[in-house]
Amino acid sequence: MRRRTFLATLPLAAAGSASFGKTFAGISDPLAAQSEETKAELKKYQAPGEERFVRPDVHAGDRPAGASFSSRSPALGCSGAAGTAHPIATQAAIAILKRGGSAVDAAVAANACLGFLEPTSSGLGGDCYAMLWDPKQAKVMGMASSGKSPKSLTLETARSRAKNGVLPKLGAISVSTPGALDGWWTLHQRYGKLKWAELFEPAIHYCENGAPVPQIIGWYIKRNLANFVKAGSGVEETANALHTYAPGGKAPNEYDVFRNPDLARTYRMIAEGGRDAFYDGPIAKTIDAYFKRIGGWLSAEDLRGHHAEWIEPLVTNYRGVDVYGMGANTQGLATLQMLNIIEQFDVREMGFQSAASIHVQAEAKRLAYEDRARYYADPHFAKIPIERLNSKEYAKERAKLIKLDRILTPVYPGQAPSHGDTTYFTVADSDGMMVSQIQSNFRGMGSGLVADGLGFMFQDRGELFSLQDGHPNIYAPGKRPFQTIIPGFATKDGVPWMSFGVMGGDMQPQGQTQIILNRVDYGLDVQAAGDSPRWHHEGSSQSMGEDPEGLGPKGVLRLEAGVPVETRKALIELGWPMGESDGGFGRYECIENRKQGADRVYAAASEMRADGVALAY
Repeated sequence: MRRRTFLATLPLAAAGSASFGKTFAGISDPLAAQSEETKAELKKYQAPGEERFVRPDVHAGDRPAGASFSSRSPALGCSGAAGTAHPIATQAAIAILKRGGSAVDAAVAANACLGFLEPTSSGLGGDCYAMLWDPKQAKVMGMASSGKSPKSLTLETARSRAKNGVLPKLGAISVSTPGALDGWWTLHQRYGKLKWAELFEPAIHYCENGAPVPQIIGWYIKRNLANFVKAGSGVEETANALHTYAPGGKAPNEYDVFRNPDLARTYRMIAEGGRDAFYDGPIAKTIDAYFKRIGGWLSAEDLRGHHAEWIEPLVTNYRGVDVYGMGANTQGLATLQMLNIIEQFDVREMGFQSAASIHVQAEAKRLAYEDRARYYADPHFAKIPIERLNSKEYAKERAKLIKLDRILTPVYPGQAPSHGDTTYFTVADSDGMMVSQIQSNFRGMGSGLVADGLGFMFQDRGELFSLQDGHPNIYAPGKRPFQTIIPGFATKDGVPWMSFGVMGGDMQPQGQTQIILNRVDYGLDVQAAGDSPRWHHEGSSQSMGEDPEGLGPKGVLRLEAGVPVETRKALIELGWPMGESDGGFGRYECIENRKQGADRVYAAASEMRADGVALAY
């Protein structure tokens, strides 16, 4: 494969040179009317080496068309489209499509690239889910590849390692079986057009030849490595992680060219030997030996026993649009529950970015997340009352609890029959197939553990098991933990409409809901729908083990800076506890099928809060 070049565009704010200030010499200071103290606090340019340039009084430039706050227009094309969290991964997907590959081929190639380019969110050590539009069957298909807990790890041992009643965030105790690769294989076996080995060519090329480290990814690599080596982190050994991600003893900076030759070798073994090379071959043997050496539990037997599964997605209709959610052991149902509750209110009439609209959305989140904590689990181990939780009747009952003049306190899960850090990308092809795929190591880069010479980190998804007796998500050997990662999909009038996702732990259902409202209720295009300022509510009276500690019964509502000041004031008057804007508002990609037939038009959008890009052709 020919070597491709990566063109990095330097933001104006990052210029930070002396000439930047001189450009404005002789022009009256727009801050002259402000106090000297205020002016001293506001930076005039970004100094070299600073991570952020914050000017709260400066907003995005003016656009002559579309939403005033939108960062750019959607990318349009008739033959195919792709949106990922890294420009090179998007280019790789487009190249695979142009070579004659299917949307699934392109998605697998992009995911392999992201395992190298974006190790802070994805990789072979994590899990994978996908929803896709099958043009031949004219339906949405679901694929789940979520790994189980090690069979040799007992509940008693897990409890003995618990901290404050929950499993540790890092180390071998948090590792569950990696499911990502078998997910890729399962998708390709049914929908692939190109040879399996061809899909790994771009990733192998960049692993060996290197790629520049982008702004956000570089920041997270340093942050993760610092956590792993911190005293008391619980990570059994960090030498392999540092060898892989901080070669020469130094984590890569933005613009540094990073390589991962170990991962290139692993990818070559997979390209030649298929999924068995990983689950019942040389890679499995290396993994087994590594965990025996460090005193962990993941074994070759666990790897041999893993298999992805095709599942029927959940669905609800929101104002004429069929919105799909991943079932299995994920939080996909939460998006549908939120939409069912919000549908009982006229949020369009309330107004875009109004206090009333955000209040209703946040209250719907609180109600749905109480159910999420109470009922969601691996359906192979617990019978989940899905039909009741996803019903319009149940949503009407829950919606009656929401008051427009105050916050619901306390909030509890509903009565139902009692039986018991992530990357997203999307690809569409010329045949009309649209793939919505999400893949994660869970929290950041994962557990902190890298097996000898393999070049990827194992996920720490096992942290989300409950240790509470009687809870449907209680830890058990060979059980899948609760999963936060969920792809999104929507159809209209029986044809595919949007393949989309919002990354970011508990933000995912909240972000997906906001995207649907922005498109359906407020008419924003797919790029503006993602650029729109977001809200993020943290904290529930019942926790899935990921909520931050010390939050009150109302939790914390965080708003991005772009939310109108009057809206913020009104929400505070309603009693919402406000938190700082901490960057936890998710990362989004989307492909919309704008037109059907011979003149099909795809509109692709990417996240302005991250390093990615969307392209179409």
